[in-house]
Amino acid sequence: MTTGYMRRLILISAILVGLFFLYGGGKTSQPTIPQEKEIVKVTDEESVVIDIVKRVAPSVVTVGIEQRIIQIDPRDPFGLFRVPRRQGGTRDEDIGSGFIVSSDGLTPSGEQATLIVTNKHVVSIQGKYKVIVSDGTKYDVSRIYRDPANDIAILKIDTNNLEPVKMGNSDNLKVGQLVIAMGTPLGEFRGSVTQGIISGLGRGIEAGSAFEEIAEELDNVIQTDAAINPGNSGGPLVNSSGQVIGVNTAIALGAENIGFAIPVNVIKEALDNFSKTGGFARPYLGVSYIMVTEKMAAANEIPQGAYIEGVADDSAADKAGVKADDIIIKMDGEDLNEENTLVKVIAKKKVGQEIKLTVWRNGKELELTVTLAEIPEE
Repeated sequence: MTTGYMRRLILISAILVGLFFLYGGGKTSQPTIPQEKEIVKVTDEESVVIDIVKRVAPSVVTVGIEQRIIQIDPRDPFGLFRVPRRQGGTRDEDIGSGFIVSSDGLTPSGEQATLIVTNKHVVSIQGKYKVIVSDGTKYDVSRIYRDPANDIAILKIDTNNLEPVKMGNSDNLKVGQLVIAMGTPLGEFRGSVTQGIISGLGRGIEAGSAFEEIAEELDNVIQTDAAINPGNSGGPLVNSSGQVIGVNTAIALGAENIGFAIPVNVIKEALDNFSKTGGFARPYLGVSYIMVTEKMAAANEIPQGAYIEGVADDSAADKAGVKADDIIIKMDGEDLNEENTLVKVIAKKKVGQEIKLTVWRNGKELELTVTLAEIPEE
């Protein structure tokens, strides 16, 4: 063989070996190439969120309150402790969020008004409230209806050209499903959106106001890792279909990415009540109590139930003869315990309904008849 022929043979062999390894004939690993389906999936999820925000954002509002500006003379070292001589006018301060639920005169009188849902603790103090819609237009709140049994309030503004949200069904929620929180976090960033999942269901929490030392126990709330901050309270928690499934209401102090929302079915029931009565007709017994747990009952040789700490004067309980230190062990034959609390059982009753109480007093059981009244307005 000639030298030239050998060189050509070696070159051809090298090319064939390279092609062999290039097209999978060798054992070397190849880098993973992203598949088209994965890219499409990410794009679809982003498109869903963008579409939801576009559809729901016009129905989300900021709740503000008019605050008086007080001017202090900086040259006066005791200025902070004196009654100011000059008032510097007023300014609006954003304090919470809400969403439009009706603009067609939902009230029994048929008023042409828009109704907005928010948290009761957002509007817990006396003041002149305003609602700011997504385009920046401000409306004075002409009436506030506070639900005494839930952390819910309805704001009425005198216009009827705003778009309400679509509400879903919170009974069908699943842990892990996509949710979006919308509102005005920290009272500064209007129209903010955060995304997450449902982290838990059926939680029990205390919700309160940043402006007052109040707290309210809430049962069966939704837990989410979508970022919720002060100012988000009252805003909607939305599912992947663009339906409101909860009302953002609280955060867990000292934790990250743990927020809570009232299920929307609670809101729907409250709105149904409101549309029929023009308010919140909630049954009222008129007692303060603590639940006697199984351990407490065993340790003190008393029955489980609702231990009555106090009775409101002239209340339904007072008129029926309920006394402090009584233990209500049954209501209409239904046992009361730490799982089936007094407030849960009363919530299933109606104003004006006559019910039977089985009371344990001084080691004996007795039956009392109570006609439930309506919770007095705050």
